[in-house]
Amino acid sequence: MQNELFNIPPVYYLGWLIPLFFGIVFSISYGIEKRRLGNGIWFSLFFYSFLTVLAMTILGTNNKWLIVISIALFVILLMLIGVAFALQAFLLLWNAWIVWKRESHTLANMLTLFLGIAILIAPFVTRLTTLYLPVPVASVLNLFPAMVIFYVFFWFYNYLTMLFIYQFNHPRYKQDYLIVLGAGLLNGDEVSPLLGQRIDRALRFYHKQVKKTGRAPVIIFSGGQGGDETVPEGVAMRQYALNRGLPAADAIAEDRSKTTYENMVFSKQIIDDRGAVKPRVTFVTNGYHTFRAGMIARKAGLNANGIGAHTAKFFLPNAILREYIAIFVGNKRWHAVAIVLMLLLTLVLTWAEYH
Repeated sequence: MQNELFNIPPVYYLGWLIPLFFGIVFSISYGIEKRRLGNGIWFSLFFYSFLTVLAMTILGTNNKWLIVISIALFVILLMLIGVAFALQAFLLLWNAWIVWKRESHTLANMLTLFLGIAILIAPFVTRLTTLYLPVPVASVLNLFPAMVIFYVFFWFYNYLTMLFIYQFNHPRYKQDYLIVLGAGLLNGDEVSPLLGQRIDRALRFYHKQVKKTGRAPVIIFSGGQGGDETVPEGVAMRQYALNRGLPAADAIAEDRSKTTYENMVFSKQIIDDRGAVKPRVTFVTNGYHTFRAGMIARKAGLNANGIGAHTAKFFLPNAILREYIAIFVGNKRWHAVAIVLMLLLTLVLTWAEYH
């Protein structure tokens, strides 16, 4: 068996240069800037080329047991993916039902409901257009949405890839500043459980750094006052942390920001005003929000990556969809150009087919 494992034609070894190349490019690009969405493409090229070359190498061994076990694992994986894909609409509706019971009935909390319904009715819409509309019109109305859906899904998968990888960001315990991003208050002045998780995550990092290095980072609690709030979020967050033993000298309230972008801009102003030279900064938010917040920090000129607090699993599908929509809309000009080009391509293909 050992001889069979190593009795592989040299061409298979050369094939490993492909994933090696993509892996190196991804590592360099990610090392330079973690907050770049395009890194997901390089990682996907590395991952799928790695799987392809691995499969070719296994087949090249001619080891029957190894090949059978590998094929069996591959088939099981495909079956699991197929089942999840086939049931995706029902899984989304199930999640929507759970969120409906446990959370407020806002538009943002019903994204899985809308998506699940859309997936269920899409085949019927396609069937109706095919039956009752002229063939060229039906072709355009079926092909163009399919291209747009593929395009949106491609970037969504790329976003999920980077969101997953970004969760492995573990900054060293030598930070000068921690920025905790606000998330709204309850009853006008109370820290919500979601926001409390962010503050608690920052406090754990704070205490670990003090224990390991003896140096305490300054925590900036960033959040302005909403229309239904009696105090600024930053003030309520700071008091929450003080009540849990954080020294007042290490706690600053940033109380002007209304958006994540302003969280970053105004917190950066505080850091700059304190005269810090090349400060080491980490922001704290919930895990699903870390990557987009990192992109916003980059836009704001703040050299900071994030760490995430725990989020209830039932809340994640809606939260992730909301984050992706925000990223997609944030690049609406480029996406609009791509969609227009897809429409033109659809019209050209349809014209060529029926003329």
